[in-house]
Amino acid sequence: MTAAPTQGSRATLSTLLTLAYPIVLSRASQTVVGLSDAIMVAHLGAASLAAASTGAANAFSLLILPMGITFIVSTFAAQLFGKGDLVSARRYGWYGLVVAGLTQLVSLASIPLFAPVVDLLPYEPQVKALMTTYLTWRILSGGAAIGIEALANYYGGLGRTLPGMVVNLVAMALNVALNWVLINGAGPVPALGVMGAALASTVSTWAAFLGFFAFFLREGRALPKPSLSLAEFGRMLRFGLPSGFNWFFEFFAFIFFVNVVVAGLGTPAVAALNSVIQLNSVSFMPSFAVASAGAVLVGQAIGAGRKDDVPRVVALSAGTAAVWMTAAGLLYLFIPGVLLAPFARGEDAEAVMTFGVRMLMVSAAWQLFDASATSLAECLRGAGDTLYPLVVRLVIAWAVFVPGSWVTVRYFGGGDVGAMVWLVVYLALLALVLFLRFRSGRWRTLELLEATGH
Repeated sequence: MTAAPTQGSRATLSTLLTLAYPIVLSRASQTVVGLSDAIMVAHLGAASLAAASTGAANAFSLLILPMGITFIVSTFAAQLFGKGDLVSARRYGWYGLVVAGLTQLVSLASIPLFAPVVDLLPYEPQVKALMTTYLTWRILSGGAAIGIEALANYYGGLGRTLPGMVVNLVAMALNVALNWVLINGAGPVPALGVMGAALASTVSTWAAFLGFFAFFLREGRALPKPSLSLAEFGRMLRFGLPSGFNWFFEFFAFIFFVNVVVAGLGTPAVAALNSVIQLNSVSFMPSFAVASAGAVLVGQAIGAGRKDDVPRVVALSAGTAAVWMTAAGLLYLFIPGVLLAPFARGEDAEAVMTFGVRMLMVSAAWQLFDASATSLAECLRGAGDTLYPLVVRLVIAWAVFVPGSWVTVRYFGGGDVGAMVWLVVYLALLALVLFLRFRSGRWRTLELLEATGH
């Protein structure tokens, strides 16, 4: 297991990277799942690529709210760890699992809505049919996906980021292997195409979660039986819901951008955009992992009564993330064709490549802004400041980014480049506003654990 920092330790770059590297590998494994789904259906054509990649994004949009809620599990666990109260911290692992159970119920109830909702979107009929199939099978693992996030955040709050890494690596390996069998067929197993990609993700996610849950139960045998509290769960939701809605409304704005703004440019443009987003996840996920490690250190410092350590943690996490994302951005700028080659296959390959190269080069411009915004948002969450980031994301996403991109593409003929420029504008504004929030010091006055009785 990764050694947890002691309650009296102070953050250093070494501490940050020790916490972050398992999260980096964990998030990278999630990136590989999305990349493998996209790459392994790409030979079936642009319609299959668009359906699988956009279907995965749409499925994720249904899970982003409960996933964001479980991020607050890390914050509570970290602050309680900083206070030395490990028994109370474990209860928040259970509260996260309650959120996962509720997510599974909602996921199952949402299945009948997929076909009528997808039918409203401006996709070609073949893409609509394939996307509906993908969503139906992929969402069956909704609760398991959130369960993995809940337990990973619980252990992460304790400074133990290795368990989440192992579970996600197992899920990745299973997913890639099952993709190979179920997409193309092998032996008695028929080729299921896009449906096979979704089914592979569902089976691998459930297998990984069940193993993680068994590990969690085994570790709990030596601890007192948890006494769960509805009031404590409600307090977690009080801070967790803004965190969840924070991610939900931002991601929903992006889904609108893909399904409405970019979809109007045609199937090759959609396939290209989703390929670019998959490539950008290679830069974003490690950056987000570093930011998440920073949030853990912020929570532990606050729990230990060392709020003056927080600015150093923010500087460490933001600087580290910026170095990584800037390096990735240079690759996007100088060798976009090489990076996009695995995606531009089958029919419409030339069109996918043409759109994709332009989009990927523009995406280089937002890397530094994304690193800053992510680090600041996560560190504010580590301090319990979740409502303000929600409000500013709502305003910037829905009052600036969505209408700006819509008008630019639909009425001024901005095309794919015009659409992508608005992503740069959005992330730049978000980074600026979150920086001003952190510098104001409002996070110092928040009391996350107040009235919990611990």
